[in-house]
Amino acid sequence: MSNQTGLKLPKWPFFLGDAVLLGLVCFICAHHGASPLGGWQALLVVLGAGAGAVLAVVPFVLEYRAAARLVESSGLVATVAEIQNLEMIAAQINAATARWQVVQEHSANSVAAAREIASKISTEAAAFREFLQKANDGEKATLRLEVEKLRRAESEWIHVVVRLLDHTYALYRAAERSTQSALIDQMGLFQNSCRDVARRMGLVPLVPGLNEVFDPQLHHLPESQEKPAVGAQVCDVLATGFTYQGRLIRPAMVVVHQPGEGSQTGTAAPNGSTEPHAEPNLL
Repeated sequence: MSNQTGLKLPKWPFFLGDAVLLGLVCFICAHHGASPLGGWQALLVVLGAGAGAVLAVVPFVLEYRAAARLVESSGLVATVAEIQNLEMIAAQINAATARWQVVQEHSANSVAAAREIASKISTEAAAFREFLQKANDGEKATLRLEVEKLRRAESEWIHVVVRLLDHTYALYRAAERSTQSALIDQMGLFQNSCRDVARRMGLVPLVPGLNEVFDPQLHHLPESQEKPAVGAQVCDVLATGFTYQGRLIRPAMVVVHQPGEGSQTGTAAPNGSTEPHAEPNLL
């Protein structure tokens, strides 16, 4: 707008021409005085006046047109600048879109890599669980085998100790039949020592008392003796029973007499021996 206000068209040539024409018209009019003008003279006056008027108006019209063209050119410049700005914005948008596409591609690659890593981790975890399961199964099988070995060894050990205690009980019964008090006391001490050693390992002898009521869960009869009646009492112990860690592994072999009978029912072992022939019911 500063260029528009500063744009000035020189008007003095037009004003000079206008003055010359008006002067010519005045000269023609003054030369004739009061006499009427001729045809060509009137024509010259009209043309001179019209030409002067045109010369007076032309600089303003030219200045207006130049200002209008200047305004139009300014508008075009502003429009071109706006278009350039729009082109710059479009270029920035295109660049941002390209960057977003690159970011999206990297994100897709990252997601694919993460899925692949997750799949590998799942595979490794499954393989590790399978390995742990196999190791656990193998360890359980080994422990089960070791437990079975220990149980067999324990059963054999209990069987041997029970046989030894049966023999010590047989020796003690033989000493009782000898009626020698010293021998009986010595064999009693020996039997108690053996039983104390076995008791420390959890093996406890089960010795029924005389006149104790027969209990099928704790006592059993020799094969030759019939099933006793209810209330039958123990009158002799042929072999002691045993419990291992509170669990009965063999009932005691006893001889009973029926209620109201004065004599024993059942027989002793052959040859006067009290050693039982039945094997213990071990683990």
